[in-house]
Amino acid sequence: MPQDSAYEAYKPRSPEFRLAEDALRGMRQDLFHDAFAYRPLPRSTAAGPLTRRLKGRLREYAAWSPHALIVAVGLLAMFVATNDEARGAGSNLILGLLALVPVLLTMVRPVGAFWLSMAATPVATALATGFDDEWPWRTGSFVCHLSVLTIVAIRTRPRTAAWMWVLTVVYGIGAATVVGGHAFGSNSAQMAFLSALVLLGVTVRHVRHDAEQEVTAQQTVTAHERSRRTLLEERTTIARELHDVVAHHMSVVAIQAEAAPYRVENPPPELERAFVTIRENAVAALTELRRVLGVVRAEDYEAPDAPQPTLADMDALLANVRDAGLRVDKAVTGAVRELPQGVELSAYRIVQEALSNTLRHAPGASAQVDIGYVLGGLGLRIVNGPAPEPSLVKPSPGAGHGITGMRERVSMLNGEMTAVPTADGGYEVTVFLPVPSATEPAPSASKSAPTVGNSAPATGEGDA
Repeated sequence: MPQDSAYEAYKPRSPEFRLAEDALRGMRQDLFHDAFAYRPLPRSTAAGPLTRRLKGRLREYAAWSPHALIVAVGLLAMFVATNDEARGAGSNLILGLLALVPVLLTMVRPVGAFWLSMAATPVATALATGFDDEWPWRTGSFVCHLSVLTIVAIRTRPRTAAWMWVLTVVYGIGAATVVGGHAFGSNSAQMAFLSALVLLGVTVRHVRHDAEQEVTAQQTVTAHERSRRTLLEERTTIARELHDVVAHHMSVVAIQAEAAPYRVENPPPELERAFVTIRENAVAALTELRRVLGVVRAEDYEAPDAPQPTLADMDALLANVRDAGLRVDKAVTGAVRELPQGVELSAYRIVQEALSNTLRHAPGASAQVDIGYVLGGLGLRIVNGPAPEPSLVKPSPGAGHGITGMRERVSMLNGEMTAVPTADGGYEVTVFLPVPSATEPAPSASKSAPTVGNSAPATGEGDA
């Protein structure tokens, strides 16, 4: 019936059938697919217990010890195969090559060497003087095939070694059966037993090596996780300290700045504007601090999408520092154009830091910001004069991180920067940020930087 035939075609197969199918698929993958693929034997590492004790050229030569050992085994098999005076010289030469070549082939085509050894065995038997106790494995073929099994098992995986052993036993039984002898007559039993012992030892070695690698990988993962936990704990501690110290004091500043005008009767407008500026800056600093604390506290924190400042926001920055008491002028030269986001942000932050240094180190001084859109990049020059004497506001020393931060930004963009005192006692910072066009390569940091005016950005001598 059609329904019965459809059921027969699609009914689930038995576990035994699936097991046999998987086994045959594994044998085809291990021994037939790319059997003669080129897989050269690599040099041994210098981490071995004996190799790492050697020095100089001896250590280099020791890296080829696996290759030398395989050649020695091949020569031994060749010697055993030709050590029979009953044969002629030509037959001995052929027998020697049939024993030598498969062993040497294991260094470049391991699975192919196994098949060549299997094929050479009956040829060596055919060249023999007669069927004696060396049937079906002649002495040279015995040594050759056992060596090939061992080397290929070391170079492949345990499943491949198991399939090679099964085919070796099948060949021994089949050869003895064809000749009419007992299935395990002569030396087939010896080959099966010795090869099983050798392959078992190699398999144990593979399993132990894989277990050691797994333990090492697990230890590495554990150490990495421990390091991450330690780092997260340190970051949490830093965030807590920042919140307890900086956030607290900035909040007090904001509250006092908002309440201060109400403590003075009829305060002048300049004083009110000054307190408004103080409060706005304190609130902005608290907002930035909370964002930083979020990054520091959370391991998988994602910064919220927010527009980053650009050169278009420069006027707002200058207005802010003017409200803080800094007299600053801006000059723009060249054709104003849109620059990459990284260049715009870095330029804004460099000017911001330079002006902050001026407020910090030269209170009461004036500053000049020059922005030059030049061919191939952007030039910045920020220069401030000396602080007036006497001044009611004293300079506040910093830790020197501001200039370092500016240099890091410039270096990331392959730009150039100078920060030097001026002849009149002020300070000047000059920066050039390269902006390659679509048809020209990015300029290297070794090229001289075009400048705007005399140089490019400026500011105070140190930084916070």
